[in-house]
Amino acid sequence: MLVFCTTSHAFWHDKQGNPAPATESMRSIQDFGGSLIVTSDLDWQKKWNTPVEVTPEWHTVTTVKQGQEVVILTFFSNPKLNDERLANISCDIKVIQPDGVVASNHPDLVCFRGEIKGSTYNIYLAEPVMNFIGEPTDPIGMWTVEVTLKDNIRKVVLPMKTTFTLE
Repeated sequence: MLVFCTTSHAFWHDKQGNPAPATESMRSIQDFGGSLIVTSDLDWQKKWNTPVEVTPEWHTVTTVKQGQEVVILTFFSNPKLNDERLANISCDIKVIQPDGVVASNHPDLVCFRGEIKGSTYNIYLAEPVMNFIGEPTDPIGMWTVEVTLKDNIRKVVLPMKTTFTLE
């Protein structure tokens, strides 16, 4: 289970306020933070649509069974805003099978464009949400999800990666 939140102007902290180390799936560059998770929480929208003071707890998974559905969520924090308090974040999303074949490749998607309500240091959900179901014809082994968040106003590129094993 993963719980994360931000406090003040430092990046990723756990629920107790302790700094969390940067990883391939949760990091920051130049005060722009991103996090990428694979969760078995199919009710993720209900968990996400709570008051800002409620921090959702996500059940992250590293192993997926054939036929099981999981959701891949991308979060960001502290995008640079223009004079109208608008953020402009795009992203590239790529899913790579265990045999190295690119199963899905989506460059330059809109991840978030619009007004940021509240603190920029709140955690925001990127628009592309991916569902994965391990089909019987899918190769068994380690799948890789690569997401590159791009804060187009700050001119920062934040590559992230996570993996899960299909069994």
